[in-house]
Amino acid sequence: MSGATEPRLRAPVFEARGLVKEYKRVRAVDGIDLTVAAGERVALLGPNGAGKTTTLLMLLGVITPDAGEIEIVGRHLPKERSAAMEQVGFAAGYLPLPERLRVREFLELFGRLYGLRHPAPAVEQGLERFAITHLASAMGNELSSGQRTLVGIIKATLNRPRLLVLDEPTASLDPNVARRVRAGLERLCAEEGTALLVTSHNMVEVERLCERVVFVSAGKVVADGTPEAVAARFGRDDLEGVFLHLADGGVAHEPDQEQVS
Repeated sequence: MSGATEPRLRAPVFEARGLVKEYKRVRAVDGIDLTVAAGERVALLGPNGAGKTTTLLMLLGVITPDAGEIEIVGRHLPKERSAAMEQVGFAAGYLPLPERLRVREFLELFGRLYGLRHPAPAVEQGLERFAITHLASAMGNELSSGQRTLVGIIKATLNRPRLLVLDEPTASLDPNVARRVRAGLERLCAEEGTALLVTSHNMVEVERLCERVVFVSAGKVVADGTPEAVAARFGRDDLEGVFLHLADGGVAHEPDQEQVS
């Protein structure tokens, strides 16, 4: 797995600086800084109430931060939201798909909505990348939940976004479909230079997919690094241990002076 420092040498696609958001005097996000570079695969993690969903909504321009700055491929939110969102794809495992359209029809329709004059090549590329060309003629109501997730991800990548945001992309997927999701996303980031930002509660899948993880707790970033480095910082064996530790109100493990020296 690549180190966290290598991707930072690439050009940043998304930058957030000093994000703050309050709800009824409760500070849900408290000064979060986050940068995702071209081709980088990053997970934004944390227990419920940590502030990751609010951070995600600010990134997508759904809500406006009370303080701080967000920049996507040189476009500042909220002033340049429309131009910024043209470079962002979003998909989630819980989003529905039309049941009365075939997969190819659905994808070509959205390709045109995204401004593609000839969407067929992009649709075929997406179907091949995620290994579901055999589903091109299937109706929406014939797809399993995992297959719907794959189609939703392809839809979100038709316009070749610079930043792809995925919320729970492998939730409730069987191992075979989850493997297709990971393989397709890895190829997308490597071939297109797409920056990937994932939120998930599936720590095993995050460890397999992402080269860098950012944990938030109580509205603040408490760890940022490779999965191995973050687990070690909290004195845990894996990311699931870190997640459970933070959910119980734990803090980062601070090594003693002998360990540091």
